[in-house]
Amino acid sequence: MSARQTATGPLDTLLSELFARAGVDGFLHVRDIDTGEEFGYRADARVVLASVFKIPIALTYARRAAAGELDRAERHTVTARYRAGGSGTDGCLHDVGISVRDLAFLMMTISDNAATDLLLDIVGADRVRTTLDALGLDGFGFASCASLDDDIRRELGLDADRSIDDQLAGVPAERLLALGANDPARSPSSTPREVTALLTALWRDEAGPAPACAEVRALMGQQVWQHRLVSGFPESGIRISGKTGTEFAVRNEAGVVEYPDGKRYAIGVFLHTHTAATRQPSADRAIGQAARAAVDHLRAGL
Repeated sequence: MSARQTATGPLDTLLSELFARAGVDGFLHVRDIDTGEEFGYRADARVVLASVFKIPIALTYARRAAAGELDRAERHTVTARYRAGGSGTDGCLHDVGISVRDLAFLMMTISDNAATDLLLDIVGADRVRTTLDALGLDGFGFASCASLDDDIRRELGLDADRSIDDQLAGVPAERLLALGANDPARSPSSTPREVTALLTALWRDEAGPAPACAEVRALMGQQVWQHRLVSGFPESGIRISGKTGTEFAVRNEAGVVEYPDGKRYAIGVFLHTHTAATRQPSADRAIGQAARAAVDHLRAGL
């Protein structure tokens, strides 16, 4: 299968059945980082990125740090302006002093939204856009987490001064599913193919200076969420680096799996679920299962 080709056949059927059993609409792209061989399933459809958009923010930070434009050790404060409740500093009760580098660390390892928004202010949204455009990823969206939360509050008529999570009890599921956060036309979006192009550039040291690419790879290799891609690649010899993305009807992971034989595969799996339930283990497992099926397909030379 040559590069840029989307395969059809038995694997498409397998993925269709896998996603149907999980109760999701699935979109996938997998790329051999070194040869360019690829497999796609609805790979050019627009998908909601959710926290996957934090990858180019991390890349922009690392590029600026590598160029000497940012001091990784410089201290900043996560104040109440940034905190909305959630993982890491986002859920702290008091102001948190932290370095620029550690903001990137928390953003990528536990998807800390407060750390993300402060880091985005530091590196500059215009710089993130420039980074993406220079890589030919002009369709790759991103936003501050606070702005996305504000959109949810407006749509649901929630109190602007209270945590969103504290106000969702009793909101009908159909209203949650209709939120713009679940719609690629109204939320930061991209395509699975664009996402694996970004990952490929990162792993080939083509997304910026080699030290910057290496720093982002290291951060992604420390992600703590071990329930999506990992479910499809349980072998201890396979290295997994990734970034999840989660919203009401969105379950994603973008990452790279590296085999002991040196082969490396960029993966983007994006799911739109039919429920807004917080816990969706079937969808989480489907991400790993679909990724593994596509990687096995490429490794078999089919």
